[in-house]
Amino acid sequence: MDRFLSLLLCSALCSAAPQIIPDGNPLARSGTLDGVPLRQIPAKPAVAEIVAAAMPPEGWTVTCDSSQAGNTCSNAIDGNEDTFWLTDSTASLPQSIVIDMKTTRIVGSITIQPRQDGAADGNIGQHQVFLSQDGTNWGNAVAVGTYLDDKRLKTTIFTPGNARYVRITSLSEAGNRAPAMSISEVNVYDAPEGSDLPPPRATAGAWALTVDMPLVPVSAAIEWASGRLLVWSSFAWNAFGGGSAQGHQTVTAIYDPVAQLVSERTITNTDHDMFCEGLSMDADGRIVAAGGNSDRGTSIYDSTSDSWSDGGDLKKPRGYQSQATLSDGRIFTIGASWSGGSSTNNPKDGEVYDTATNEWTALPGCPVDPMLTSDPEDVSLGYIYRGDNHGWLFGWKNGSVFQAGPAVAMNWYGTSGAGSQSAAGNRAADKDSMCGNAIMYDAVAGKILTLGGSPNYVNSYSTANAHIITISDPDTVPEVTAINPMAFPRAFHNSLVLPDGKVFITGGQYYAVGFTDQTPQLIPEMWDPATQAFTQMAPISIPRNYHSTGLLLPDATVYNGGGGLCGDGCATNHPDAQIYSPPYLFNADGSLAARPAIDFLSAGEVAVGGRLSITTSGPAVTAFSMIRLGSTTHTVNTDQRRIALTPESGDYGSFTVTVPADPGVALPGYWYMFALTEGGVPSVAKFVKVVA
Repeated sequence: MDRFLSLLLCSALCSAAPQIIPDGNPLARSGTLDGVPLRQIPAKPAVAEIVAAAMPPEGWTVTCDSSQAGNTCSNAIDGNEDTFWLTDSTASLPQSIVIDMKTTRIVGSITIQPRQDGAADGNIGQHQVFLSQDGTNWGNAVAVGTYLDDKRLKTTIFTPGNARYVRITSLSEAGNRAPAMSISEVNVYDAPEGSDLPPPRATAGAWALTVDMPLVPVSAAIEWASGRLLVWSSFAWNAFGGGSAQGHQTVTAIYDPVAQLVSERTITNTDHDMFCEGLSMDADGRIVAAGGNSDRGTSIYDSTSDSWSDGGDLKKPRGYQSQATLSDGRIFTIGASWSGGSSTNNPKDGEVYDTATNEWTALPGCPVDPMLTSDPEDVSLGYIYRGDNHGWLFGWKNGSVFQAGPAVAMNWYGTSGAGSQSAAGNRAADKDSMCGNAIMYDAVAGKILTLGGSPNYVNSYSTANAHIITISDPDTVPEVTAINPMAFPRAFHNSLVLPDGKVFITGGQYYAVGFTDQTPQLIPEMWDPATQAFTQMAPISIPRNYHSTGLLLPDATVYNGGGGLCGDGCATNHPDAQIYSPPYLFNADGSLAARPAIDFLSAGEVAVGGRLSITTSGPAVTAFSMIRLGSTTHTVNTDQRRIALTPESGDYGSFTVTVPADPGVALPGYWYMFALTEGGVPSVAKFVKVVA
């Protein structure tokens, strides 16, 4: 329900003008939510509004695997929320229901109303959604995931497809009460007006799968031990403020891309609300989340034990900071006046985390002032709130950190002793670019691509600006080159470097305003470093604006999810994700390309400057690349970077590659290893740990 109306009424919500909440709505009161006036945040519609927009089910029929007397499957399309379908008490899961619409339509979403009689038995947990034109050939699921165990309307939006039949399969009961499945009402919706069937996959790629999640994924990271995706929101699944648990727990979920299952868990043992935290992956692959709603706490996720632990307190309370892993394995952070007080009175200068002792140390020689943006909200407030947020940080040689943005002023920070800072010039003629992206797409050459952002955090128009920054030795002024801009201005977007060296840019907003689906950029772009050109890709079905996330998955697809986290009264919570398959996974006719495979990797751990032997099978391999596993929140991903590897060939399918010798280039930690064909088709990744 939180998501559907934003697409249903896209002509209204996607305009440049604010969507004003009616005066009678509970959100229409004085104040702001994270700096956004509450009257600018669209209100959640009534269930009746959403249901009224569905296709009329006249003449439809429905079949199901089983049912109880009086609770037959026809109840699921009878238009009466007081009736419901319930599977037979002797049945076991999985159970399915199939709707026959009698004619083929372009279908874009469904809603499911759980039973409303006060009982919860049969609430759908893990599930799958399929489309078919003939009721026999179902193909792959268009959506998977886990619904929350409550009586709220459930919405699943997916890439539009031709279908006469819709099948919903329940794999688990949401509350683990009984092996049952129940539905009060299923509604099916045409794709939003103006939607077309997806463009050719060979040139535009494809959004093949929606993943429904039991939370809004505001933060995300890859588990190296399993390849699963770890995501979290805040103390609540859809809000970051106002509850008694605020500051004391974090709602998390894990998506397994192989099994296509989503599990959920609330973390309480660290007494840490990890919303708006600094986030990075350390040299041992641990996910380190510091500050945020709990502005001093540090929590550490260990992939091998699938557990969180307390990592000690920051020296200065922070929220909305960035942090970056260094060449010696320590972690640097700076800025962040969103929580823990303002830099005006207590400058949020740098500090560094020793992952061996789990201790933070202040670096007074790393001042935050040189990297501040000039945000008018700070001027209005009379203190720094926005200007030190979300630094574009890159760990580099000799323990240094390069700050590429979002301020137009760039800086070097040193982390030895008490720390140091030196100016690195301006990012050419660019503006302050808050909530833009910076991606190290070629770590060996020190090349960083910067994309978009807006001069102010909120209530400003984003830019399409693009620059290449080339860094060399610390404390030297880098080369900055302005290149042709993106096709679409963006803020709050996500950009991922891919195995073939291209950069995929997805989501974002033209006019930067948090917690709205207005002015979304629904058409992603692909940047090619060889031509420095941007190419438009297949459109996404769901706006991905403020609080959206994106990461490269081990199978070389892209996860893009989230947006919102604005509470029960808000219409723009997006507890879901979509998975994108880039063009390199398809043949010219749109069929799946044959992929090489890495059959043997001589070691799971390699020192910088070390060599690895690799054996492959399948299509001929001509190149390899390493991409550091990513972690992201609030458009910042300081972990990802790519290294192109030129192999030495032996016998057919046998290769040797050499990892760069500088740990500032090949940062310590876990990396994907991809094999690529001459045409750029990647293998599924193997994981390798680089040791300094």
